[in-house]
Amino acid sequence: MAITVHPKAKALIFDLDGTLSNSLPLHVYTWQQIGEKYGFEFDPQIVTDLTGRPTIEFAWHIIERYGIEVDPEHLVKLKQESFWELAHLLEPVKEVTDIVKSYRGKLPMAVGTGASRRSAEVQLEALGLDKYIPLIVSANDVTKHKPEPETFLECARLMNTDPEFCQVFEDGALGIEAGKRAGMIVTDVRPFINYGDWMHPKTVQG
Repeated sequence: MAITVHPKAKALIFDLDGTLSNSLPLHVYTWQQIGEKYGFEFDPQIVTDLTGRPTIEFAWHIIERYGIEVDPEHLVKLKQESFWELAHLLEPVKEVTDIVKSYRGKLPMAVGTGASRRSAEVQLEALGLDKYIPLIVSANDVTKHKPEPETFLECARLMNTDPEFCQVFEDGALGIEAGKRAGMIVTDVRPFINYGDWMHPKTVQG
């Protein structure tokens, strides 16, 4: 069984982390590094629960959960800089990126992500996908993030396609809900993909 494009689809929208990019191990690892710095043991389940939300919300959640005293913007800066430095280690989710490559020039495509624009650009460039998907709607481009539909509706607007003809590919519960609220065709990619034991990355080899 493979991921397929719906016959009704006239435009494709891809989430980034966990959908195009197998970035979840690297996210866990970089948060674990911050945990070591500030004296807490990061719970990887946080990545699952908050996937699709902007990094600042992760920072606030961590500050409140672990009772650390640090400016959330500083925490975001540390996290992002560490992640960007290691972006060359990222691997594509082939089951999804094969669709991107197959439909280049056939259907308009966009990325709709809760990541910052810089993080999205870094990941797409590291994966060699920047030349395939020219449109990005990031956390910087909307005011209401997933599970609100604004991210995906903005993708549809940029592609000049009615939402009902847009197919969203997602791995996160919040993003799946956002796609449904947007009235789009939603494909949960998780049943098709073996991510491995990403919740417990011991080391990052570089």
